[in-house]
Amino acid sequence: MSGAHARGRTPGRATAGAKVTKGTKSARTAGAKGTRPDLATEITASLVVFLVALPLCIGVAVASGVRAELGIISGVIGGLVVGAIRGSTLQVSGPAAGLAALVAETVAEHGVAMLGVIVLCSGLLQIILGLVRLGRLFQAISLAVIQGMLAGIGLPLMFSQAYPMADAKAPGTPIENMAGIPALLGDILTDRQAMIAALLGVVTIVLSFLWKKVPGPLRKIPAALIAVGIGITVAALPGFDVKTLQVGSLLDSVRPPGAEQFAGLADAAIITSVLTFTVIASAESLFTAAAVDRMHSGPRTRYNTELMAQGAGNTLAGLLGALPITAVVARSSANVQAGAKTRLSRTLHGLWLLAFALLLPQVLALIPVSVLAGVLVHSGWKLFAPEEFPKMWRQDRGEFVVMTVTTLVIVATALLEGVIVGLGAGIVLAALRMSQTVIRQHIEEDTAKVVMAGNATFLRLPKVIEALEAAATSGKPRIRLDLTGVTHLDHACRNQIEEFTAQQRGTGIRVELLMPGPAKAAEPAPTPAEPAPAPAEQAPVDADTAPLPAPGPGAEWFYLDTRPLPADYADRPPLVG
Repeated sequence: MSGAHARGRTPGRATAGAKVTKGTKSARTAGAKGTRPDLATEITASLVVFLVALPLCIGVAVASGVRAELGIISGVIGGLVVGAIRGSTLQVSGPAAGLAALVAETVAEHGVAMLGVIVLCSGLLQIILGLVRLGRLFQAISLAVIQGMLAGIGLPLMFSQAYPMADAKAPGTPIENMAGIPALLGDILTDRQAMIAALLGVVTIVLSFLWKKVPGPLRKIPAALIAVGIGITVAALPGFDVKTLQVGSLLDSVRPPGAEQFAGLADAAIITSVLTFTVIASAESLFTAAAVDRMHSGPRTRYNTELMAQGAGNTLAGLLGALPITAVVARSSANVQAGAKTRLSRTLHGLWLLAFALLLPQVLALIPVSVLAGVLVHSGWKLFAPEEFPKMWRQDRGEFVVMTVTTLVIVATALLEGVIVGLGAGIVLAALRMSQTVIRQHIEEDTAKVVMAGNATFLRLPKVIEALEAAATSGKPRIRLDLTGVTHLDHACRNQIEEFTAQQRGTGIRVELLMPGPAKAAEPAPTPAEPAPAPAEQAPVDADTAPLPAPGPGAEWFYLDTRPLPADYADRPPLVG
C-alpha cells in the first residue's frame, strides 16, 4: 500500500489499512477528522463524562470546605482549558478527591482567598517543570510510594465523609474522625433524620459498587447520577428533612486573589503548600495519564505537554479562586469506555458543566449532601484500594513496608510529610538492595582468609568490620583479604580495609590484600608510520631494576605486603587450594 493510500486522502472515508491498523497515524488521522458517526460518538462520550463529573465536582468542593460552585468552575476549566491542550488525548481533568483533604486543611489554616494564590503559583510551577522537560521525572517515583500516597489519601477521605453522610460535622483530623465513628453510629441510631441521610449515603455506596453489574444499556448511566436522582426524590418527600446543597451564582463565586493574598507568599508555610500542591497534583495527573494510556491504543500522552496543560489549568483556576485541578481516573475511564477517540469529548464535557451551572442552578440545590458524601466514600475506597496491600506483600515485602509506612505517616501527620517519609524509605530500600555484599571467611592452616564479592558500601560497613575483626582475632600469622570479586567499593569501606591492613601490618602480621580497581587499557599497536623498534636497537634491560609491565584489560590490581618472605615460605601450601 502506498503512503497516499495509507493516509486516506478521500475526505470522510477510511481505507482498509486504517481499519486494520489501530494506533497508527492513519487511524489517528481518521479519528481526528472523523465522520458524522464519529462526531456523534464524541458528543455522546462527552455527555457521559459530564454526568460522571457533575456530582464529583460538587462533592469534592463540599469535602474541601468551599462552595459547590468552585468545584464546577474547576471542572469547566479542566474541560475547556486543559482538555483543549494537546497533552493527553483521552484523559479528563477537574477537581480531584485526592486533594480534598489537603485543600480543606489549607482553607482552614489560610482561608479560601489564599487558596487561589497557592493554586496559581502551583500552576506556574507546573508550566516551568514542563518547559524544562521534567514531566517524566515524576515517573521515577516508587510505585509503592504512589500506592501508599493514594491509600493515605483515600482512608482519611472515607472517614471524613462518613459524617456528612449523616448530616453531621467531622471532628477534624483523620485520627479524630476515626475515633469519633462509634459516637456517630450512636447518633444515627437515635436520630431519625440522621438515619435517613445515612441510608441515602449507604444506597449511593452500594449502587457505586454494584451498578457495573447491571446488564444492558442502563449500565452506561453513571451510578452517581442514579444515586443523585434517588436522593432528590427522597429529599422532596414530606417528612424527610435532609440537608441539601447551598448553591449561589457561578459568577458571584469568582473571587480573584488580591495584593494582600500575594503578599502572603513571603510566608514559609505558603511556599510549602505551593510545593505540596505542585508535587501531588503533578504526580497524580501523570500517573493517571500512564494508567489511561493502558486503556486504549490511541496516541500516547506527551508528558511534558500534559504537565504544562495541567499548569495552565491551575493557573487560571488560581486566578479565579477555584479548586486545584488534576487528571481524574473515574472521568478518564468513563471517557475511554464511552468510545471517545479525540480531545473533543473531554473539551465538550466542560462546556456541558458550564451550561448546566448557568442555566439550571436550581437543580443543584435539590441534591442531598449525604448522597455526595456517599460518592466520595466510594472514591476514597478506590483510592485506598485495600486489595493492593496483600498483593504487594506477595510480590515484594520490602515494597509492602514502604507502601504501609507511607500510608500510616500520611494518616498520622499530613500528606507532604508522608510522601517525604515514603520517598526516603524507598531510597533506603533501593540502597540496601543495591548494596548486597557476600563475605566468606575460613581458616586454612596459618592463614585467615576473607573473600568479598558484590557491592561494598557504607550500608554494609558493619558486616565488613565484623569480618575483619574475626580475621584479626583468629590468631593466625597471616591474613589474606581477597576483594577482587567486589564490583563497587565505596570510600568508607576502602578506607576501613586500608586502615585495618596498616594496623595489622604494624603489629607484625603479614597481610595480603587483593583490591579491585580500574583496568588500564592495553597499549595501542604501533602504526605503520611509527614502526616498532627492532629488538637489536632496544637498550639492555636490567631485570632487577626495570619496572613491571602495565597490566592488560583483564588484569586485577594487587596490593601486597612487600616485606621479605619467611625462610620456610617455599615449604608452605598454596593459599588457594
